[in-house]
Amino acid sequence: MAASAVGMVRLRNLFAVVMLSGIFSLSAAALYVVLDAVDVAFTEASVGAGIATVLMLGTLALTTTEEAIKENSRNLGALFVVVVTGGMLIYGTLDMPFYGDAMAPIHQHVAPRYILDSGAEVGVPNIVTSVLASYRGYDTLGEVTVIFTAALAVMCLIGRGRENITHGLPEKTDNAHPSVMHRHSVLRVTAKLLMPLILLFAFYVQFHGDFGPGGGFQAGVIFGAGFILYALIFGIDFTRIAIRGWVRRAMLSSGVLLYAGVGVVAMFMGGNYLDYSMLAHEATHGQHLGITLIEFGVGTTVAGAMITIFTIFAGQDR
Repeated sequence: MAASAVGMVRLRNLFAVVMLSGIFSLSAAALYVVLDAVDVAFTEASVGAGIATVLMLGTLALTTTEEAIKENSRNLGALFVVVVTGGMLIYGTLDMPFYGDAMAPIHQHVAPRYILDSGAEVGVPNIVTSVLASYRGYDTLGEVTVIFTAALAVMCLIGRGRENITHGLPEKTDNAHPSVMHRHSVLRVTAKLLMPLILLFAFYVQFHGDFGPGGGFQAGVIFGAGFILYALIFGIDFTRIAIRGWVRRAMLSSGVLLYAGVGVVAMFMGGNYLDYSMLAHEATHGQHLGITLIEFGVGTTVAGAMITIFTIFAGQDR
């Protein structure tokens, strides 16, 4: 990872920088797996090494692949700030406990309760899902709101792109197929075979997150990646026909509304906001139902955001 970071700083070819960035994220995902943080690794691989790399490549298609080099571009002030900031960060790590120290404060705070009591209080086998969706439900709602706001900001700043394709297929012009990938039969056939499997796997990750690694964030990114693959192979216009603009916007907003609405329903049933225990006669059944609903809301918003942002960026060459 350090070698990848140094390479990104030294290289001037932006395409190589994006590739190294993807390698950096994939290496981070592998590191998280070694640290037994499989859910985090799942997210890093799908977002950092996957969607982020695709979006950066789409940005390069609108700009250039070479960094502009200015004369006398050495900025000693910037170097000084970076060195001082890096030194302060390293100094701040000196008080951290050793890796794997069982007496570290983080292991003595709320983690023991999550491990010992989540089975009886929440009833979900995956403790990570219990923490993110139940114990820290407010935090996750905030994260989903941030994703919704980010996609909304892109729509306001850049625009929704061309949405005037309403009937039939677009004409087979260069605009309909901005890349040369549509000319390769192998890519087209492979994409058609992979698309159903990608979407099916996204649903598996969505509804299996209670029992193993996965959940709404990862499922939403995988679902969005399937349509982004379709757009890369068949063109953005065909993608806008496959999933209309109003469908993307409905996905973007309905997920947040579903998440927030579950909390409101819990309040009307006599509990606190996001207290899923009130949704059923048995507390654990209510927790399971509430987590399933809000995770589906997370996946819907994340998928809508990924597809919306990509289609907006991909339509800027017009």
